Formats: sequence, structure tokens, C-alpha cells
Amino acid sequence: MNFRPQIGGRQRKQTVHYFRARSDFLEAGKKRLAGDTVREATSTEVKELRAENRQLKEVVAEIILDNRVLKKSLTGTGEEVDT
Repeated sequence: MNFRPQIGGRQRKQTVHYFRARSDFLEAGKKRLAGDTVREATSTEVKELRAENRQLKEVVAEIILDNRVLKKSLTGTGEEVDT
């Protein structure tokens, strides 16, 4: 005799859907932890990265100008020195 209750079609579909979604979620988490996935940046993150990039470009430009002034002062001629 079979004492297991019969599961209706609707309940069976919900159960299958639940376990499939759970499995997909866990696999995605494993991939994310392993670094196998790429995440899209939020608009706030993009704005922050653009601002940081702008600041870094300004710093590089200032260093280049300082370097040119230093090179000119070393030559004493006002000409740029090739590196």
C-alpha cells in the first residue's frame, strides 16, 4: 500500500518552480563569490567613477606641467628636454 499523499498538478508545479528557482539562486551566488560574473554598475557608481577619473586626470596634468617646469629650469635655456 502507498501511504504517500498524492500531490496535485498545481502543487507539483509550484514545488518544482521553487526548487528550480532556489537552485538557480544558489548557483548564481556561487559564481558571484568565485568572481565568475560581471555586475552592472549603478548610475551613482558611474557618476562617482567619472568624478574620480576627472580628478586623477587633473593630478596627472599638474604633474606633467611640474615636470616640464623642472626640466626647463635644469637646462637653463627654457627649452624642453626629451626623455
